[in-house]
Amino acid sequence: MPHARLTKARHLLPVLACLSATLPARAAGPDWPDTYLSRVEATAVVQSLNAALLASRSATATLEGWCAAHRMAEAPRLVARLDRGVDTPASPETRKRLSVGPDEPLRYRRVKLACGDHVLSEADNWYVPSRLTPEMNRVLETTDTPFGRAVSSLGTTRQTVGAEPHWQPLPDGWDQAPPPAPTCGPLAVPAHLFSHRAVLFTAERQPFSEVVETYTREVLDFTRAPRPADPACPKG
Repeated sequence: MPHARLTKARHLLPVLACLSATLPARAAGPDWPDTYLSRVEATAVVQSLNAALLASRSATATLEGWCAAHRMAEAPRLVARLDRGVDTPASPETRKRLSVGPDEPLRYRRVKLACGDHVLSEADNWYVPSRLTPEMNRVLETTDTPFGRAVSSLGTTRQTVGAEPHWQPLPDGWDQAPPPAPTCGPLAVPAHLFSHRAVLFTAERQPFSEVVETYTREVLDFTRAPRPADPACPKG
């Protein structure tokens, strides 16, 4: 009997391999249709997240709240996937905003912030290790803890010094123009939606970090309730 079961299992392996090859891969981006309603909704959703981040003291907490509210992961807790072996020197402007001279040591940390399977943002961070505790420095160098969580005991506040959109679902003047014709296909969402540059301060208003956060299309990769069919896109 064991030999017979083993023989059957061997015969099933090619079949299972063929079946797995035909299964659809996880979508490269959010599954939104390219309709006028969908573009209006995407604009509203992106701007809602943008506004929440700009008003927040912690991007980490805001992204975790976003992940939880949109049920994007069973455990909506952010982790930082470190890109090791990379280094980008801080610009003179960054050093000036951090109130450090050209010889003050800075550390650089590049991470992808993920909630479950979703990479919600990519962050480039320059920080002053002498203004952190030894334990904070250890956590940042050796663990997947997001920066905001690692330094939260400093009473962190943040000041946005730059914001840049990378995608506009609707063209300029859309609110006074006729709706564009739908393509009746999936909405093409670029990899990056918008970015922020911010300086982080301690409770005593001492700057200790500058971060550039680039938010990805995966912030839109959540399940939405069914929408009315677009009459211009009949189902085939």
